[in-house]
Amino acid sequence: MERNKNTGLLIIGAGGHGKVVADVAETMGCYETIIFADDDAGIQSCLGYPVFHGKLTEDEFLRRYDVFAAVGNSAARKRLMEAAEEKGCFIPTLIHRSAVVASTVQIGKGTVVMAGAVVNPDAKIGKGCILNTASSVDHDCAIGDYCHISVGAHLAGTVKTGEHTWIGAGVCVNNNIEIGSHCMIGSGAAVVKNLLQAGTYVGVPARML
Repeated sequence: MERNKNTGLLIIGAGGHGKVVADVAETMGCYETIIFADDDAGIQSCLGYPVFHGKLTEDEFLRRYDVFAAVGNSAARKRLMEAAEEKGCFIPTLIHRSAVVASTVQIGKGTVVMAGAVVNPDAKIGKGCILNTASSVDHDCAIGDYCHISVGAHLAGTVKTGEHTWIGAGVCVNNNIEIGSHCMIGSGAAVVKNLLQAGTYVGVPARML
C-alpha cells in the first residue's frame, strides 16, 4: 500500500466525496496540513480547510503535498491522478482507522477505504478505487483500477471486476462472479451470474437495461 511521503495533503475536489476523504485522512493522523483544490470559485472552505483555485498547477507547490483526487467520476479521477504523477506528486492510499483490512490485502495508490469497510485476505484492489462506507470485499477478490464499491455493497469471495466499474449502494455479488469493465450495477441489485459486457445492470437478479 502507498504510504504518505509528505506532511501535507492536497485533496482535489471540495465536494461531498472530498469531505469524506478529508475525514479519512484525519483519522490516520499522519498529515499536519490538509488543503483542497477545486475549480468552483464559490467554495472557499471545506470542513474548515482552505480551498484554493487555479494556482495549484505550480510544480514547486504541488511537490510539498501528497495529492489525492477526490472526484466521483472515474475518468476524471484517472486524469487527475495521472496529471499529478507527471508533476512528480506522491499519490497516497487512504484507509479509515475503523476499516478492517487483512494483512495480505494489496491496495493501489489513490484508493480510499472508508469507515466500516472490510477487505478480507488476499483481495487485490486497484489504483484510484473507492471502497465506500460499510462496503465489504471478501477473500481473493480482484477489483480493477478506478472502480467504486458503493455504500453497503458486498462482494463475496473471488469476485473479479474490470476497470471503471461502479457497484451501486446495497448491491450483493455472489462468489466467483466476474464483472467486466465500464459496468454500472444499480442500487440494490443482486449479481448471480457473470456480467461481462459494458453497460448498466439493475434488478434481482441483475439484468442489462
